[in-house]
Amino acid sequence: MSGNGRGGNNRKKPFRNRDRDNDWSKDGKKKADAPRYDANRGVIYERLKWTPPKMSTEPILTPDCPYCGKPIKDMSTALTDKTSGVPIHFDCVIAKIGEHESLEKGETIAYIGGGRFGVVCFNHSPNSQNFTIKKILEWEDKENRAEWRKTIADHYSIT
Repeated sequence: MSGNGRGGNNRKKPFRNRDRDNDWSKDGKKKADAPRYDANRGVIYERLKWTPPKMSTEPILTPDCPYCGKPIKDMSTALTDKTSGVPIHFDCVIAKIGEHESLEKGETIAYIGGGRFGVVCFNHSPNSQNFTIKKILEWEDKENRAEWRKTIADHYSIT
């Protein structure tokens, strides 16, 4: 009887070494990393190379803002007009909201995400991290995306 605790003539390797030995080829490389050969030609063949999708050649339209009349050069920052559904400047939306909202001292209009704006009151500390949202203003409908947004997304997201 041997003194290894396995009893008798059981010469199997311990469990962990048995599994590790199966993952390696004779030349010391992992089997998954070992090169593959073409049986007919006897040469290494490589994986297919990734080819990027073709970019859209159509230019992005620059429509005019219905509020100020100037062209919208950066469509990624534009929002959808509530009444007509066409793009409008981000700054024009803030100006339009500012006309209808009466702001008190220390309050400002800020974009809070998801097509929403808020009347934000900053506390009297020098740190701008302390604020309170007093009112939330829904500007864009999350459920119904504008058609012009889909064309912009298709232009940038080609994969």
